[in-house]
Amino acid sequence: MKKLTFLFLAICFVMSATAQTTIPTTGGPDEKAVGLDEHLNTVISKGISVINEKEDTVDFASLFNKPTILNLVYYRCPGICSPVMNSLSEAIQKMNKTMVIGKDYQVLTVSFNHNENTEVALKKKKNYLSLMKNPIDAEGWKFFTADSLNIQKLTKAVGFNFIKQGEDFLHPGVIIVFSPEGKLTRYFYGTNYSPFEVKLALIEASKGMSRPTINTVLEFCYSYDPEGRQYVLNVTKISGTLILFFGLLFFLVLMLKPKKKQVITNKEE
Repeated sequence: MKKLTFLFLAICFVMSATAQTTIPTTGGPDEKAVGLDEHLNTVISKGISVINEKEDTVDFASLFNKPTILNLVYYRCPGICSPVMNSLSEAIQKMNKTMVIGKDYQVLTVSFNHNENTEVALKKKKNYLSLMKNPIDAEGWKFFTADSLNIQKLTKAVGFNFIKQGEDFLHPGVIIVFSPEGKLTRYFYGTNYSPFEVKLALIEASKGMSRPTINTVLEFCYSYDPEGRQYVLNVTKISGTLILFFGLLFFLVLMLKPKKKQVITNKEE
């Protein structure tokens, strides 16, 4: 029993040590890391202003009246924003037969680049709507811009951390799901979203149910590459974890392996 307890504690130590991950930035020590801090069950409060497609300033909290997907990008992004929006667009089309955008849920895309205006937002929207094989309700997918202060409020509220690098930004790829009351219920990481999982998350959001993201595990396996502007497999981290795992497994075999009894025979002289 003592051996099993020691082994259990050792495994817990290794798991807790390897689970702590950070994504370094190219900036100074005071800058936030590029990534996400999950704020599940947080309700978007009033006081965050965004500019809609008619160039009217509206309170972001007032936009929630059905399950909602929030997509934070910047419209002139040369990196992962396009893959994120392409995957989201595909999910919207595949779900549209059983879960109709504009009726059963909505998508809100907000630029976190305060230099982008409504004209740029509308061009991006027109582009994605025209690429869809099956037309959707244009009112179901709305595009917004905002000033720097309100961008800061919104990204802080949902735990979206990004940094400016030259004329571009380093940022995570993610879509975020909310309940009709504006409660944050789910994060989907990366640039590939399963329509089935997104649909399930929207159904759960309609009931106010929140779930931690299973893709949090992927954050450990993948790191953001600022130069390539994409998530890449962290081979060093994974191989190190596997070595530790098999080392513990070998230790377990040694600890639990029954010892052979020594048989002493007395030889007659």
